[in-house]
Amino acid sequence: MSDNVSTPHFTELTTGYWQHILNADQAGKLEAPWRHGYPARLPDGRVLMLPIRQMANAPGRAVASLICNHAAFDVAETLGCMLADKLAPLQPEVVIGLPTLGLTFAPIVARHLGHSRYVPLGYSRKFWYDEALSSPVQSLTSPRPGKHVYLDPNLLPLVRGKRVVLVDDTVSTGSTLSAPWGLMESLGAEVLACGVVMRQSQRWEARLGPERAARLIGVFDSPLLRAVDDGWIEDPKQADD
Repeated sequence: MSDNVSTPHFTELTTGYWQHILNADQAGKLEAPWRHGYPARLPDGRVLMLPIRQMANAPGRAVASLICNHAAFDVAETLGCMLADKLAPLQPEVVIGLPTLGLTFAPIVARHLGHSRYVPLGYSRKFWYDEALSSPVQSLTSPRPGKHVYLDPNLLPLVRGKRVVLVDDTVSTGSTLSAPWGLMESLGAEVLACGVVMRQSQRWEARLGPERAARLIGVFDSPLLRAVDDGWIEDPKQADD
């Protein structure tokens, strides 16, 4: 089926999504084609249903999404703890939370690793910030130049010379990870890994490059999807931008 598929194609309201983690036998149809939700497999064998969102500029394709600030508290807590378990063997000294939705999971990860705090980055520049402790950001949702990610100067001693992990909610193209990753390294931190809850497609591999891509740790994967007559299936072109 081409990108000229009629719209909408098997989509629905997302109000009920991200509220429950299901046992596999509760999740319904686990194999493609899927209709409205994609069953993301979690490390413990359970399933989180993700709503399928049809792409506006290519209606024959879709993504399955995670919006963590719409999720039930216990779902977010469970996903954060799963991510912490994956990062624990690295024994990071500091957890760095990436804005915006990575700040949902960073405190969960830090607490689960036994830390008393984490270091948040932000997009909002306070008047006491130093431009030297920032990096320009460009992404699919913020394509225009001018946006920066900042580290509060007061937090610099917590980062410099430390073994750190970055924490974000998802990675798709990888574009938003490059700026904070480079910023932390420029400040003398050793970035052991970047942990995300959802790895969406494989487009991020080319953007990050092989060395960083090998240090991208995720809880579950969500593929790009392609429309067929009775729903959605995985798109074989997972690495296309």
